[in-house]
Amino acid sequence: MRPLLLGLFAIILTACVDRSVNPVVPEALDVGEPYTVFVASSRAKEADGTYGFRRSDRLSLLELTVSIPPAHQPGDLSFSYANPDPEQQFTLAGQREFATQRDFNARVSQRMRSFDANNREVVIFVHGYNTTQVETAFRAAQMAHDVEIPGQIMMYSWPSRGRAYGYAYDLDSMLFARDGLESFVNQVKAAGAKRVILVAHSMGSALTMEMLRQAELKNPGWASRTFEGVILISPDLDIDLFREQMDEISDVPQPFAIMVSEKDKALGFSARLRGTADSERLGNISSIQKIADLPVEVIDTTAFNEDAASSHFVAATSPSLLAMFKATRPLSQALETENSGIESLFPATLRNSSGATSVTLTAPPSGEDR
Repeated sequence: MRPLLLGLFAIILTACVDRSVNPVVPEALDVGEPYTVFVASSRAKEADGTYGFRRSDRLSLLELTVSIPPAHQPGDLSFSYANPDPEQQFTLAGQREFATQRDFNARVSQRMRSFDANNREVVIFVHGYNTTQVETAFRAAQMAHDVEIPGQIMMYSWPSRGRAYGYAYDLDSMLFARDGLESFVNQVKAAGAKRVILVAHSMGSALTMEMLRQAELKNPGWASRTFEGVILISPDLDIDLFREQMDEISDVPQPFAIMVSEKDKALGFSARLRGTADSERLGNISSIQKIADLPVEVIDTTAFNEDAASSHFVAATSPSLLAMFKATRPLSQALETENSGIESLFPATLRNSSGATSVTLTAPPSGEDR
């Protein structure tokens, strides 16, 4: 009874906060570090200029400038819905809307040319349930900044209700958003991205898999031709459904990584909500037995749960795990390889060519420098 009461109390508190209030504060860049996030949004634009939870069949294309506070520590995401403190909090410092796809593509192409030829990598982040557009921009900037991705971070903002009680609405929105995500990916490729990596979290993983499945049904081989890698983080996805989706992908992009944690409380709740006896979703599986024949890499991050701010997003909120990810890029550069960031994390030589690969990441001892 006590956990249920605490959960209800959290929902009431969340409902009292207006999460659509995210002022644009250009002065934040006087103290913070600017970070550019390109956005495709299938959210409807409201009269006040914000993008809320209503759905739109037309993609809005934007460039957001996020100010990262000088006090930021890896894994931390501190922000305010009103009156942000740029010294201590992530702040929205700029928002540019593109009138046409051509304008957006031209700006992306310009941005990509600013990177070294070997670093023209695009990471598209797909958020999960109960998330607003600006919250997603902050999270995308935080992750990209903390691991120093070698290229440009982008995000697909689908119309989540942005409320703890909006799970059913978000399920419908996730399915609604499939066409928009596919269209956005094609636009990014057309704008000149050399490599595209797809990173999805939670319910965003279900959206990603649905999009991959529908694209493959129309155009077999599309996924492998389009992506240099796919990462599903804490996927809120039924295992049998995942297997069916994977069966439709004729050539699975490699690497295809699934980051899991056995201590993911949110996924345990999601499984029980669906009446799953073993309380397992794809993102909290205890072994790879059920997907052992699939060409995927299962990365167990359970050991990093202790220092993570969220058991449902260990990959973005564990300082020690972020430090490990960050270290792989300088290593690949030192060896003068041309691997993308994801390839250096999961090199082909370590993968099981006949099925799933299981990797258990080990956290440093408590108290050791991270």
